[in-house]
Amino acid sequence: MTATTAADSPTTTGGHPQRWLILGVICLAQLTVLLDNTVLSVAIPSLTSELHASTTDIQWMINAYSLVQSGLLLTAGNAADRYGRKKLLAAGLALFGLGSLAAGLAGSTEQLIAARAGMGVGGALLMTTTLAVVMQIFDDSERVKAIALWSTVSSLGFAGGPLIGGAILNHFWWGMIFLINIPVALIALVAVLKLVPESKNPQGERPDLLGALLSTIGMIAVVYAIITGPGHGWASPEVLLPAAVGAAVLGAFAVWELRAPYPMLDMSFFRNQKFIGAIGGSLLVVFGMGGSLFLLTQHLQFVLGYEPLEAGLRMAPLALTIVGLNLTGLGPKLVMKIGTPLAVLIGMTLVSGGLTSIAVLGGGTEGSYWGMLLGLVLMGAGIAVSSPAMANAIMSAIPPEKAGVGAGINGTLAEFGNGLGVAVLGAVLNARFAALVAVTATSLPAALAAAGSETERAEISDAFASGLQTSQLVGAVAVFAGGLVAAALLRRAERSAQGDAAA
Repeated sequence: MTATTAADSPTTTGGHPQRWLILGVICLAQLTVLLDNTVLSVAIPSLTSELHASTTDIQWMINAYSLVQSGLLLTAGNAADRYGRKKLLAAGLALFGLGSLAAGLAGSTEQLIAARAGMGVGGALLMTTTLAVVMQIFDDSERVKAIALWSTVSSLGFAGGPLIGGAILNHFWWGMIFLINIPVALIALVAVLKLVPESKNPQGERPDLLGALLSTIGMIAVVYAIITGPGHGWASPEVLLPAAVGAAVLGAFAVWELRAPYPMLDMSFFRNQKFIGAIGGSLLVVFGMGGSLFLLTQHLQFVLGYEPLEAGLRMAPLALTIVGLNLTGLGPKLVMKIGTPLAVLIGMTLVSGGLTSIAVLGGGTEGSYWGMLLGLVLMGAGIAVSSPAMANAIMSAIPPEKAGVGAGINGTLAEFGNGLGVAVLGAVLNARFAALVAVTATSLPAALAAAGSETERAEISDAFASGLQTSQLVGAVAVFAGGLVAAALLRRAERSAQGDAAA
């Protein structure tokens, strides 16, 4: 018989006695991983000039990290449930620190992409264990509040990356945005080993290695097709072949998960309408936010001419709005008052309105920062309302003994949505840019450098700004449509549950 800890049964103990301190420790680890999703975007100009990185190189530097995480999160969640969440949390911090060291010392785009992929392995271990530990150390009376705080830190990680990256780049070279992770990872590792209790499900399922391989290959192939579409043409063999391979492999993944004795993704979860609505909404919010930040940092620096720190400061209202609404409790209180479906609908409508404001009022070479400011505040308010509601809906639809798997599903969709947002909206930008100006350069700085006159440079800047506007509007439509669908599914699930209870 396998021994359990107090963390295995929080509902009978009132929660772990050091649960709030532990929450702070795991949120620090979570923040480090999530910051790295967006901190790289503000270094795009530096990487473009110093490593001669093309737009596709930049996209792969971002996507190598998020796609590796996406492919491994479910397997990491299964392993955490079976072998111990504390063990994998510590291993993830160690791997993440080593990957950060390799990234900071990279001397070429290929080395940086490889290092980012290695960081993704450590990030996958961290992403699954942090939320799983929250589910174990808090009892039912405090779990919703804890998830709201965890979700706030997650949102802050996405939004705060450009500001922190800008501050670092204002004084150091681009490698410091990775090397700064090392002391944070060391501090978090010591705290985890000292404070976090071990918890696991002795009857946990074995890791599904074939499923992890299929999901990783499938997602990478599909996103590769999206990234290369504008350059090769959407009907070219270079695009259609990886797209077909990706679709086939993802189909094989779904079939395997239905028949595997120990699937990493229990397909029965997808019969739960509450679960479906929550993951759909979560995916599209991260899609719009990740892609938007990727585009907005380029607009502020390339088009409007701000320095990295100036660009980061001008994006800070997004993070400040999220922190203000959730740390004061206004976001969670609104969710409790109006219910999850309406909270998701309102939140995602605000995110969509923010993207639209950035595109319409803050876009173009003559765009106003006040339009961007309005958009950032609207996006922050929407994320503060919708993200905790969707995270809580996802985890409440998963059995407690499979908390690691639930966290893996939540993280997989978030990471995949972020990578897909960068790829899709980046592809829209490239296609629009190429349609407006005839240039052979692979990045805006290269195109400007090759321009023969001030008039030509102005045309290139205008074309790039127009591409950014189009991309933001595409993201806005996707997020709004996702909000409608997610809210409808969540409302339908609530009515179904009420009917079953009455029967």
